[in-house]
Amino acid sequence: MVDLNSGNIDVPPNMTSWPSFHNGVAAGLKIAPASQVDSAWIAYNKPKSPELANEYAGFLMALGLNGHLTKLATLNIHDYLTKGHEMTSIGLLLGVSSARLGTMDMSITRLLSIHIPALLPPTSTELDVPHNVQVAAVIGIGLVYQGTGHRHNAEVLLSEIGRPPGPEMEYCTDRESYSLAAGLALGMVCLGHGSNLIGMTDLNVPEQLYQYMVGGHRRAQAGANRERHKSPSYQIKEGDTINVDVTCPGATLALAMIYLKTNNRSIADWLKPPDTWFLLDFIKPEFLLLRTLARCLIMWDEILPNSEWVKSNIPQIMRGAFDPSEDINMETMAQAQDYITAGACIALGLRFAGSANSDAFECLYEFARTFMKIMSFANTAAVQMGYYNLQTCLSMILLAMSMVMSGTGDLKVLQLCRFFHKRTGGEMNYGFHMAHHMALGLLFLGGGRYTLGTSNSAIAALLCALYPHFPAHSTDNRYHLQALRHLAVLAAEPRLLVPIDVDSLKPCYALLEVTYKETKWYGETTVELMAPTMLPELHLLKRVKVKGPRYWELSIDLSKETQHLKSILSRDGVLYVKLRAGQLPYKDDPQGWKSLLASTVNHRSSVVRAFKPETISAFTSEPALVSFAEFFCKTSEGMKHSEDTLVLFSAMLYECVTQECPEMLPTYIAIEQAVGALRRRDVLQTFSLWQLRLVVELWDSRVLRGPANRHDALLTSEFLPVMKNMVDVALDSWLKDNSSVLRSYMASGVPPKDAQSTMLAFFLVYRSIPWLRKTQTCLEGCSSLGELLSHGSQLGIPLRDLLRLVPILEGSTSGPHTGFPLQAF
Repeated sequence: MVDLNSGNIDVPPNMTSWPSFHNGVAAGLKIAPASQVDSAWIAYNKPKSPELANEYAGFLMALGLNGHLTKLATLNIHDYLTKGHEMTSIGLLLGVSSARLGTMDMSITRLLSIHIPALLPPTSTELDVPHNVQVAAVIGIGLVYQGTGHRHNAEVLLSEIGRPPGPEMEYCTDRESYSLAAGLALGMVCLGHGSNLIGMTDLNVPEQLYQYMVGGHRRAQAGANRERHKSPSYQIKEGDTINVDVTCPGATLALAMIYLKTNNRSIADWLKPPDTWFLLDFIKPEFLLLRTLARCLIMWDEILPNSEWVKSNIPQIMRGAFDPSEDINMETMAQAQDYITAGACIALGLRFAGSANSDAFECLYEFARTFMKIMSFANTAAVQMGYYNLQTCLSMILLAMSMVMSGTGDLKVLQLCRFFHKRTGGEMNYGFHMAHHMALGLLFLGGGRYTLGTSNSAIAALLCALYPHFPAHSTDNRYHLQALRHLAVLAAEPRLLVPIDVDSLKPCYALLEVTYKETKWYGETTVELMAPTMLPELHLLKRVKVKGPRYWELSIDLSKETQHLKSILSRDGVLYVKLRAGQLPYKDDPQGWKSLLASTVNHRSSVVRAFKPETISAFTSEPALVSFAEFFCKTSEGMKHSEDTLVLFSAMLYECVTQECPEMLPTYIAIEQAVGALRRRDVLQTFSLWQLRLVVELWDSRVLRGPANRHDALLTSEFLPVMKNMVDVALDSWLKDNSSVLRSYMASGVPPKDAQSTMLAFFLVYRSIPWLRKTQTCLEGCSSLGELLSHGSQLGIPLRDLLRLVPILEGSTSGPHTGFPLQAF
């Protein structure tokens, strides 16, 4: 801790005011948007000591950014403003405006208008409103009317960009920040409207902004405030021309925001850098950065994540070799080239903000390394460029990288931030440290739970927050109000998806299958992500699916609606997943080699033989299944089962626990008992065989529909085909020995009186053979196999069962023969 009041250190007045404000914002942002914050709670947290007023001002702004100031009573707002504390007024005005983003709320509009002379009637009493409070109020108008295209506000803000200096000291200091704020506010009011500015044709908005950008003769002030600007300034003599040093930044960014993503080439061409050395000398390099940024934001769809695109923004006259005979100012060329590069890099960062796009990151990282090499060597290029300019460009590229990798905590960006943080000498001032710390904040946004969006509103907020001119010292607000740096919060959105095991309620890894919608750049694409992960922007997605085999599949279809996933992400992004039986989480078994399914399956033998019933406790804790494994799947003294029976019971148990359908175990046992009784010919009724036949028919229908439908069946192993084969063998064996019984029944229709009647009934039921005496169709006299098949299909006898009857119908048991007449019976 360094004591600034010790007397040994030369401390400028109010040096800690803005750092305290920023600290208050950081404290307020810790309060989650879902917290129950009411007006009384906000008021009671007001500090008693005046030293903490600056921190409380930042705290109020943070509550507004989180949406809590909507609950603040009007009376409390009035109390705060009547105190006359500048920082509190700034924090409160920006906070309530952020909380009412795009709502056109009239009560907030009245509140803001009191602090903006241009919005007051010309006969109203002139209020002594501090300059920075006016700047905050102007931005507040832009926030409250964002995207509405409100005619009156747009007209006032357009004229305020070029507000002339007033008499005495009025409007003479820090004019740049006010003009910039008016431009940003105008851009927000008409955000993305492009040429569709309804009802503003007479204002000639783009032409007026272009004049503010390039200069020219000042137009007469219009509107109710024209009387205020008649008297000339006694401090500044500007004459009748526009001072572009004041108006250019605001006008440039206003054009960028009005035509954002419209791909309007005619407006974009206004922002092209000059293509002659003569014209280049008339533009400040910083303005070239803003023009390049604005042009790229208008031509949004042309931004590509590669160095060739970045370099394509540099005019042709700066590329390649130069003619020695030309009178070229190498310093101007070097600065122009680097500022244009930095402007393109910021646009690239905004285009791919929050996407963690590897191509965009690698491109920006290469440019950062190039600038660092120039800076590290005191060569000609570094001297021509100037340390301040180099550091400005490098800081903006670092911020662009942080935007792309926002919320990911990327190590390379962190290393760059750490490297710059240690540098304190030379021209490394307060503003550059602010830029590096902002980059660090974006990199770990929300502790890794948030990232940046690329909606029009998000881009507007980022332009306000990342304006590429940082303060020279802690009290510097001449070119840009420091409080606006925090508006980046409005661009943040929660996109972290965290799988939680529904049984243990602990976070886990889960494989996601994310499907992108088809766009003009790429077709419908599916990628695999290991969650927890940052999801891409939801409007780009078609479907998010939890993929197997470790967890049960879960699909969220975003083509229908995104509200469900948005609500999940806003509630800490918790997605509950269910681990399949026998599987281990990815944390315990990254490769899947330790899972019980893997260890119980020996590829040289069947699954049945490789499964060990002793491991059942690891699959399930259900008492019935554990007891079944104990008594029916192990050799014990009291129960003597054959080896085949133990293996079969183990297979049943394995199937039920791995497919998580233990309720099917009684069905397995019933099928096995029915088949066993039939093989022993120890049966009394046909009901069990009827049931078995229905199950087999269902299984066959699913198999015939293809492998994709096999997962619909509850019995998914080879158990049923094996059981079916056993029944076929048992019935064929009986038929071989008792064909005369069947032939006699089919000829006379009279069942035998002896013990063979039960087995005959089984055969007739299972083979779907009706009592022929009661049917119109008869198999007698069939002279060919085709005729027999035709008559059999009319009787409803399945083909496979009819073919088994052919030897009987021929009077032979040696097998079906075709090509000769069938014997009558």
